[in-house]
Amino acid sequence: MFRTLMNDPNRSDENFDKAEELLEDELRAESPLRHRLTVELEELRSAAAKS
Repeated sequence: MFRTLMNDPNRSDENFDKAEELLEDELRAESPLRHRLTVELEELRSAAAKS
């Protein structure tokens, strides 16, 4: 689901919010994967804001 949200060419703030919720709900706080995906999500959100 996370990948589907992030591969959507028409990403919106809603997509980013849903992806963030998925990370919080599905992965433990100490998970390295959660940390990595959170960082990537923030980078994508910043890049989208600049566009």
